[in-house]
Amino acid sequence: MLTGKQKHYLRGLAQTTKPLFQLGKNGLSEAYFEQIEEAIEKRELVKINLLQTTEVTVDELANFLKQHDNRIEIAQKIGRTLVIYKASRKEKYQKISTIVTKLGR
Repeated sequence: MLTGKQKHYLRGLAQTTKPLFQLGKNGLSEAYFEQIEEAIEKRELVKINLLQTTEVTVDELANFLKQHDNRIEIAQKIGRTLVIYKASRKEKYQKISTIVTKLGR
């Protein structure tokens, strides 16, 4: 579980980041989750935008992701945008998580 200080840091990083994924009329699927899982392993912080054509809400997307991987943390929900964080298991990709860990102490 992320602390307020950690979430604040992640929201700051996400503010200048463009959404990496968009969710449209095709909705949620296993293939969609696999793409997010692959990206979040390398980036640790991913921004997802929900298009107007989707019937999925931000809360439904957040629940879908948490059900598939309970290590995914929700850093921010704002409007039709979701920012998620997950520390990478591979050391070479652990750039954000080293700072986030220090903030949690």
